[in-house]
Amino acid sequence: MTSKRCEKGTGSVCMDANKLEMGSRDLISCLPPEVLVEILSLLPTKLAASTSLLSKKWRYLFALVHSLDFDDTVLLQPPPEEGRDEVKESFRNFVDRTLALQCGCGSRIKKFSLTYLVTNNSDVVDERRWISSVVERGVLEVDVTLRPRWLGPVHTDEVHGNCFLPYHLFRSKTLVKLRLGTDTNVGKLPPDVSLPALKSLFLDTIMFDDQDLSDVLLSGCPMLEELTVVHKTDFYPNYRISSQTIKKLTVFYCYDFGIDDGSRISFDAPSVVSLNYTDYALYEYPLVNLGSLVKAKLDISYSKTNIKRPDLSGLLVGISNVETLHLSPDSTDVISRCVKHGLILPMFKNIVSLSFGSKNKRGWKLLPYLLKQSPKLETLIIQAVHV
Repeated sequence: MTSKRCEKGTGSVCMDANKLEMGSRDLISCLPPEVLVEILSLLPTKLAASTSLLSKKWRYLFALVHSLDFDDTVLLQPPPEEGRDEVKESFRNFVDRTLALQCGCGSRIKKFSLTYLVTNNSDVVDERRWISSVVERGVLEVDVTLRPRWLGPVHTDEVHGNCFLPYHLFRSKTLVKLRLGTDTNVGKLPPDVSLPALKSLFLDTIMFDDQDLSDVLLSGCPMLEELTVVHKTDFYPNYRISSQTIKKLTVFYCYDFGIDDGSRISFDAPSVVSLNYTDYALYEYPLVNLGSLVKAKLDISYSKTNIKRPDLSGLLVGISNVETLHLSPDSTDVISRCVKHGLILPMFKNIVSLSFGSKNKRGWKLLPYLLKQSPKLETLIIQAVHV
């Protein structure tokens, strides 16, 4: 006789008690294959791979996983006292075997993540090979964090030149989202960068040759909508960010050691609607073309030692059509300093909402002037500042 249990609420669910006996049935294996593949794709790849030892069925399912996440810090942190080379070789073999299994099954990879310590040219060859493999199979999202601890010359070949990353990555027809890091000089990009489907680009402390960021990389991304540039080293790149399609732009620089009177940045992005800019006040902003800007958040600090007379006029004029403006206390301080030395605030003719904060009297003295230059202002938010 079969016993039943019913629960009543908004509806009723009746379950055969015998089917709930975990010892008699493997309920997970009874799920449809497509559901199991989705579950495995959400797991860390190393854990998902361990299920392939259960049976031939699970080995087949693992081969269909569409999200791969390889992280050598899982094996190398904390660094083993002995056998580090063996551990790294084990990681390398695991990545090779997994990609070979996936390739043999012909499944498409949607997302590929790689965190890898690069210590020699052999490591560069490895990461180039792995990334090229997933790009050739139509990957949609790539997240690569290389941790270079080696300053030698990058191996140059006919396929990838002296670029730290494989040329294939910059010619993907399917890539929609790309995230690159960190503290890496990628070298010379291929001149024919073509990423026709890319919509989101995140760069974490990536250095480019000359103006390759705008002239080569961004110019090869005709569908790009979101760009984030983060820089966390004492080398300050004089970037020119130029794109006709970007709608959301985030720039975050947090070191002032590398800036000087020659440090500058330009924004030529007429479609940007949202700007989030964190930096030290620079000597000059030669070009700020943000004609569609609606919302801006500025967190600009004053460098006491490197640039004593920054010029924010180009930046403020360039964002003067904004509708919502957030000024951090550091921003109001540095703007106040510039006003003291002759800066004339532009008319913010469209601004309706202003968030303002200050840590000193100098900053608060700026507020009446700013209000005068904002004839359509409707909302004023005074930030709580803890000194």
